[in-house]
Amino acid sequence: MAVDVAGVRIGGDAPIVVQSMTNTDTADVASTVEQVALLADAGSQLVRVTVNNDASAQAVPEIVERLHRDGYDTPIVGDFHYNGHLLLTKYPDMARALAKLRINPGNVGTKHRDANFTQIVEAAIEYDKPVRIGVNWGSLDQRLLTEMMDENAASSDPKGAKEVLLMALVESALRSAALAEEIGLGHDRIVLSTKVSSVLELIQVYSTLAERCDYPLHVGLTEAGLGAKGIVATTAGLAPLLLRGIGDTIRVSLTPKPGGDRAEEVRVAQQVLQSLGIRFFEPQVTSCPGCGRTTSTFFQEMAEDITAYIREMMPTWRTQYPGVEEMDVAVMGCVVNGPGESKHANIGISLPGTFEEPKAPVYVDGAHTVTLKGEGLVDEFKTILDDYVQRTYGG
Repeated sequence: MAVDVAGVRIGGDAPIVVQSMTNTDTADVASTVEQVALLADAGSQLVRVTVNNDASAQAVPEIVERLHRDGYDTPIVGDFHYNGHLLLTKYPDMARALAKLRINPGNVGTKHRDANFTQIVEAAIEYDKPVRIGVNWGSLDQRLLTEMMDENAASSDPKGAKEVLLMALVESALRSAALAEEIGLGHDRIVLSTKVSSVLELIQVYSTLAERCDYPLHVGLTEAGLGAKGIVATTAGLAPLLLRGIGDTIRVSLTPKPGGDRAEEVRVAQQVLQSLGIRFFEPQVTSCPGCGRTTSTFFQEMAEDITAYIREMMPTWRTQYPGVEEMDVAVMGCVVNGPGESKHANIGISLPGTFEEPKAPVYVDGAHTVTLKGEGLVDEFKTILDDYVQRTYGG
């Protein structure tokens, strides 16, 4: 099944979509617009914002209007918990401005859960908005969990508590989707997610969900963590699922460092997809980690310089040179693997190591074309790179 979110196709044969989420106070229009633009520039195709009170609900139409005025058509997803049924009723302009609604079935109330859920779905139908039913093990519907725990305890072959919890995640998503369809929401307007923070359990719960339904699935490791831990855990969780064709939208959820780059989550998601050969976003730079053969840190600095240069040029290259995102560039640091890696790349340079002759051969499409020397070789290599992009992808 496929869902159309303001022009972004999800599910079916559509490419996997990268989504991100702001961490600003949505009521702060200027800060939220700035962060959405930052995430969109980094490559996020959907951006989710928190809508948790009157002020944030009132801010949404202005946020969307300002983004459009600044040239951004990135669909904005509204994230609702506890009071979404009230806000969507009270602020119709907000409901119209959003491209998609996200509901957590565990956070729509207890006593009036079904009524509140129904009210949100009816708003989605009225304003023709797709819905992501996002179940999270940190806020699972306790009524359902208790019901399934009781059934399990009475079983002749009871399962472990953790296994019942994972089953309840899947059941909550499927039951909520069925209820949404009973209310009148189209089958092709529903996306499901069942997020956990354990890698093995993420793989287990999404594998089960994929076997039991054909809804588009939003995949991500929730609360993945900080720095390397978060990146590695996210990659370990997403890769097995994506390689099996499970997942239509993905989000990387990293704990940001104070003043950290919010676009890092987007770049990690892109690298996961590109490393698996699923989607391509920008040319990849191959470089070695360095060893006793390398001369200081020059080649590492050059690798960073070339990577930054490619990222700077991509907005222009992407529009003028289609296909450039699949290009491989090698910046190597010694004679052991340098020439070989450079030959395997579309374009590569092998810098001299310690006690090696001070010259840097450049290889283009596997053939040695020129040898660079001297202090200006970084700029010379950039010129060669520019020429290669124009010649190879300019047709």
